[in-house]
Amino acid sequence: MPRTTKRSSGPDSQADAIEDLYARGVTDGLPVIPPTLPRVERAIQASGRPADELIALVPPNYGRATVEKIAVNAVMAGCRPEYLPVVIAGVEAMCDEAFDLHGVAATTNFSSPLFIINGPIRKRLDVNCGVGVFGPGWRANATIGRALRLIAVNLGGARPGVISMSTMGHPGRYTYCIGESEEENPWEPLHVEHGFAPGDSTVAAFAGDSPQGIYDHKSRTAKDLLTTIGRSLGVVWHHKATALGDTLVVLSPEHVRTIAGDGWSKKDIQRFLWELLRKPVKELLPGKDGGEGLPESVLAGIPNPETDGTLIAKFRAPEHLKILVAGGTAGRFSAVIPGWTFPNGSNLVIKKIQTPE
Repeated sequence: MPRTTKRSSGPDSQADAIEDLYARGVTDGLPVIPPTLPRVERAIQASGRPADELIALVPPNYGRATVEKIAVNAVMAGCRPEYLPVVIAGVEAMCDEAFDLHGVAATTNFSSPLFIINGPIRKRLDVNCGVGVFGPGWRANATIGRALRLIAVNLGGARPGVISMSTMGHPGRYTYCIGESEEENPWEPLHVEHGFAPGDSTVAAFAGDSPQGIYDHKSRTAKDLLTTIGRSLGVVWHHKATALGDTLVVLSPEHVRTIAGDGWSKKDIQRFLWELLRKPVKELLPGKDGGEGLPESVLAGIPNPETDGTLIAKFRAPEHLKILVAGGTAGRFSAVIPGWTFPNGSNLVIKKIQTPE
């Protein structure tokens, strides 16, 4: 874990500090901002909390995430001081037991923590919720997500190739942070759906793969459009995967207008997709038409699986399909983000952002 430094200023000293931090293994491979004492103190002050306050123990190594250590990583990531309350709430979310950061950090799967910001703070910090929402160009999105990833590495120990053993990984392991476009959302936004007040600002942690794009420019009814989205969801993990948990469906504003225009609610969407994606046992046999199927422990209790038409759900319950509105107002595109769901996997966790008065 890097310490604050009192190095003199100047191009050479700054470059030396950057190289020193890289050599010590506390970066993500890209240059970082040297965490000088004044920079870290400004971030701590912006949080309104004591420097030595313990926010969480970060799995899998259970490093102590104090406000000061969180501030050091936020400075290195390029965060403005006023971002620190968001980063702190993100630490609380990903360190919640329901998120299972230990599993997410060590898995050979693709997943990486994705952070979703809701509430008024999106506007105050200029969090991107619209055009290119998963892409570059917005400091808040880029640096908040990067700070939280650095915390997972530097305090949690999730170093690539050491503890973090993802076979493939994905670019979200540099930074993965978006805002929900509440202004384009005809339903309750994510945080309100999960029990928070509309005026609360929150951060959700979701263990996600990279976004999988869905194209549908011609469907003009909710049922047709959601059938396209559902068939795309059908290949999440693989075409025979069952009993999956939290998975994110990110609807663009144009697609939302089609669905909501037909009077569909979030629960309608979840139920429709859940039912659409059920398959009979006979289509879920291992080795038939490719790959994995139902576990042997399940098949052992079925007398004639080759002819059994009992429908098996791809997702454990409709509520595991999390509906989010984000992206630009032009373009009939949406996305699905598979979650880390095996065997019980990670659950979406939302925490309120505590800002100083």
